Amino acid sequence: MFSIKKREFLFICLSVIWMVVIFFFSARNADESTDDSYKVAIAVGHVVVPEFEKQSKEKQMEFAARIDHPIRKCAHATEYAVLGMLFVGVVYSKKKSVKKFILKPLIWCAVYASTDEFHQLFVEGRSGQPLDVLIDSLGALLGILVVISIIQIIRVFFKFNIDKEKNI
Repeated sequence: MFSIKKREFLFICLSVIWMVVIFFFSARNADESTDDSYKVAIAVGHVVVPEFEKQSKEKQMEFAARIDHPIRKCAHATEYAVLGMLFVGVVYSKKKSVKKFILKPLIWCAVYASTDEFHQLFVEGRSGQPLDVLIDSLGALLGILVVISIIQIIRVFFKFNIDKEKNI
């Protein structure tokens, strides 16, 4: 009989919820998506450009237009970094090798990224881009590697402390 652990179930649910969030971002038409990107770009301008708030609205919008593309690509990578992290939660086991924590979640993210880009072909003003699948997959890999690094640090730390306590 198939049994699923509570942790796995939780991470499956969180992964599905996050996939729905990604789907809804992808379902926004080009104008809505651009508005979102420009809002983020304006917020970035307030943080990184001295006296940004004193600039005219036109200058602020020019800045937003200049960094729109990098903002969008970072958003892609970030969405999938989170998804990769959640997928690690689904496959994690103390008995499995680190390689298995990387491969399955990365494949799942790449497949979902492909379907997401396909979905965008049917959204007004949007397009499906193979480069975005690559950016999504690289973002997922980064998220996966962050989680695995944290797991490895925790394993080493706790093993070190357990071994240390045995010697006392």
